[in-house]
Amino acid sequence: MKVFGISLLVLASLAVAVYIATKFFKKFKDVDGDGIPDAVEEKVEEVKVVAKEVKKRAKRVAQESKDVVKAVKEVAKQSKDVVDAAKGGPRKGRKPSVKQPVAKSSPKKEK
Repeated sequence: MKVFGISLLVLASLAVAVYIATKFFKKFKDVDGDGIPDAVEEKVEEVKVVAKEVKKRAKRVAQESKDVVKAVKEVAKQSKDVVDAAKGGPRKGRKPSVKQPVAKSSPKKEK
């Protein structure tokens, strides 16, 4: 617990030092005058943009993972049908469509 308290004290004193250096001694560029250096503000904005993109990608990966799990379950179910077919059982599932024979055109006679 003492380590946490000391760490918190060090971070607080560092923040106060940066604030004083920015506000009174103009050591860091601060156009808007809020006491936070502009470089830090820019980095925070960049991190927000990256975090938003990562969150969007993570959601998309989760959706795709669910689709893959669903497809794998379906494949497992259908693999049992293959075993049944090898044993000589009747066909299960969707039946193949009956294809209509294509009318062949008669060959043209050459003169």
